[in-house]
Amino acid sequence: MGKRLFDIVFAGLGFCMLSPLMLMIVVLILILDGGSPFFVQQRIGKNGHPFLLVKFKTMNNKTDKEGNYLADKVRLTPIGKFLRKTSLDEVPQFLNVLKGDMSLVGPRPLLIEYLPLYNEFQKRRLEVKPGITGWAQVNGRNAISWSKKFELDVWYVDHLSFGLDLKIMLLTLPKIFRAEDISQKGEATMEYFKGNQ
Repeated sequence: MGKRLFDIVFAGLGFCMLSPLMLMIVVLILILDGGSPFFVQQRIGKNGHPFLLVKFKTMNNKTDKEGNYLADKVRLTPIGKFLRKTSLDEVPQFLNVLKGDMSLVGPRPLLIEYLPLYNEFQKRRLEVKPGITGWAQVNGRNAISWSKKFELDVWYVDHLSFGLDLKIMLLTLPKIFRAEDISQKGEATMEYFKGNQ
């Protein structure tokens, strides 16, 4: 109950304070890239339940001759690079928090197709709501391996507390301002999780 109240209060404040900036981003995306300014995708929520994640759109929809999306680094738009670097693409997720799909702090919500690839240890990250930021985010974000990311996520589940959430939020701010660990080496974002060998 305390965590949910904390989420509602701070997500509500954040949404209200950043609304003018969000409107400006919407207009810029519409002018520079056209199409919808939002990216909506199904992600894995608490206990494996799917939900629709909302972000600002950072990539175009370019495909190859077979209709498959091109590599992320090819589709990433100039404004998309800026939004990712500053983490502003994540701001619409305050709506997911207010709806109750997400928390401010928790393991990042991953793609729905990853769910059958988890081992029993990795599934434990689903015991809590996913978050906008999390323990793995402030300890390497996309620069660390998938195995390390899952290890940090489960550590968070085992040590969940208000104090830890507050610590993670405070550690997130300098990460954003320094634009650290945004992508994995050699990738525009992070390589896809292909399961466990």
